[in-house]
Amino acid sequence: MQYLPGLLKTQINMVLLLLWFNGVSMATASSQVLIPEINLNDTFDTFALDFTREKKLLECLDYLTAPNPPTIREELCTASYDTITVHWTSDDEFSVVSYELQYTIFTGQANVVSLCNSADSWMIVPNIKQNHYTVHGLQSGTKYIFVVKAINQAGSRSSEPGKLKTNSQPFKLDPKSAHRKLKVSHDNLTVERDETSSKKSHTPERFTSQGSYGVAGNVFIDSGRHYWEVVISGSTWYAIGISYKSAPKHEWIGKNSASWVLCRCNNMWVVRHNSKEIPIEPAPHLRRVGILLDYDNGSLAFYDALNSLHLYTFDITFGQPVCPTFTVWNKCLTIITGLPIPDHLDSSEQLA
Repeated sequence: MQYLPGLLKTQINMVLLLLWFNGVSMATASSQVLIPEINLNDTFDTFALDFTREKKLLECLDYLTAPNPPTIREELCTASYDTITVHWTSDDEFSVVSYELQYTIFTGQANVVSLCNSADSWMIVPNIKQNHYTVHGLQSGTKYIFVVKAINQAGSRSSEPGKLKTNSQPFKLDPKSAHRKLKVSHDNLTVERDETSSKKSHTPERFTSQGSYGVAGNVFIDSGRHYWEVVISGSTWYAIGISYKSAPKHEWIGKNSASWVLCRCNNMWVVRHNSKEIPIEPAPHLRRVGILLDYDNGSLAFYDALNSLHLYTFDITFGQPVCPTFTVWNKCLTIITGLPIPDHLDSSEQLA
């Protein structure tokens, strides 16, 4: 009989284990030890287990479950040309121990679920304590997929994927590169023909030894996708595009193999490269030109930005860094840079 209490203890432990596995579906952070009351008669012929106290304890326990999936708030997210700040919300904010942010470049893969299941190309930022995070060092003009995972001791759940994109690289006009008969504004965003410094003429002096009236941007681009716009403020003689750093400084852009431009010459619009001209027919009152440069894939496209119309695309095998270039023979041009690539120009969006 002296071994009976040990046997009872073993039986009690087995009962508790059965109760535990049958009645509890999720682990808990609690470490309660449950020992029932044991009532034995004098002869040890029978015994009874009283689980009343343990039942009350179990009913009072708050069992922890994995948090609900967070929600990426795309309308609150912000971007620059090399950063994206992701914002999200969670219904279980107070039960979340940390968040994990995962992201990868969106390549236009139609099956986003398949992309999310491929872990090879994903970057992971663990142990985030806030409901927002800024990712640095991203590619400009690029779309990314983001997933946020909410984590606690019981497990984790992930948000639906969110698609966000960086802006294009911002730049301004370089006053030092401007022709002496051009004026660049104080904010370096507008270039104007200084008509007070020369005799007025119905035909621009574009074939003189002084060369074209040009100004360059203050960046050289050797990778990525970039988009900027040019506001045509009454000018009827202008050329806008890109050129190599090695392009002749005082030669009319588009007249050599190192530059690609869209030109307006009074009532005629053309695209020009290496002196070859191709006529185009934009709207009669083209007021805003969009330029999309995809350096890695070798293309330079021009658009009617206000009417979302494609004008022309150059296919180029780039061999050097390129610089945005602007020429104006009357009135002025204003540049708008640091923009996101419009959705209707984003090839990856068309494939999604």
